[in-house]
Amino acid sequence: MTWNFMCLILSLFLSQFVHSLNNNTTDSLDTCLQDFAFRTLIRHRPHTGNLYNAMLPANLSGMSVSIVRLRSRRLWNRGANFCNFHIPSRTIPVPHVKRLALVYHDFGNWSSHYYTVPGYSMITPVIGFKVFDASNMMSRSVKKLSLNTMGKPIVIRFSNSTLSDGMVSKARCAIFSSNGTLHLGEITLANVCFSQDQGHFSIVVPLKRKRGQWKLWAIGIVLGIGGFILIGYVVIASVKVLKAKKIQVMEKQADEDLVLDTIWVGRSKMPSATVTRTQPTLEDGGLP
Repeated sequence: MTWNFMCLILSLFLSQFVHSLNNNTTDSLDTCLQDFAFRTLIRHRPHTGNLYNAMLPANLSGMSVSIVRLRSRRLWNRGANFCNFHIPSRTIPVPHVKRLALVYHDFGNWSSHYYTVPGYSMITPVIGFKVFDASNMMSRSVKKLSLNTMGKPIVIRFSNSTLSDGMVSKARCAIFSSNGTLHLGEITLANVCFSQDQGHFSIVVPLKRKRGQWKLWAIGIVLGIGGFILIGYVVIASVKVLKAKKIQVMEKQADEDLVLDTIWVGRSKMPSATVTRTQPTLEDGGLP
């Protein structure tokens, strides 16, 4: 009961601060989802090979978790084909256990909140699975297992994908491993990914670049340069006009301050200034 309450609080916290998630927080969420799945098995007293859907808190609506318990011998003989995942026959759990549980995740509309691929857009929800030791269902600590498929691929089919045949060459299979690393693999078949082990998966395509954006930048640069040139021309012209007006004012003021007489020289009237000479003075101070 206490662990369920802690998982509920954690899920509420994640729903509010989902954009700041790191790998450790995602692992904590996986642990809570695993706990919900195992409690579903205990509540149903399950039959081996039957798939059961776990009940999740209301704030995780849109996400689904399922669980199935298998014998290792059945996995070796027949493989496993549940929730769009096909694990091939001749697969063994590592380390070997008598019974194992496969927990399937479908993040639905929460996919883009918990997982991102830089430069790509997800066109399918993130789905995945993890493998656990189910030998003792009442144990408080559940051991994680790996799978050895003997070189055969695990097939992941995306039934609700919108990927067309013409987009296969550009699309990539995003593989989110349990250690937090991201791998982008090529897609050879539409809506199908391949893997060698457990993890989470999605089909992604490159983000579309807005066409014509470079034209807008070019137009903006040209207009900016033209604007600077126009402003510079206006400033230079204004300076020249002000300078010319200042010179005119100075000339007018000079003309007003200097009043000259006029005389006739021949048939022309010309300005004439009165000549004033300094009177000579003798050494004894008298006039000549």
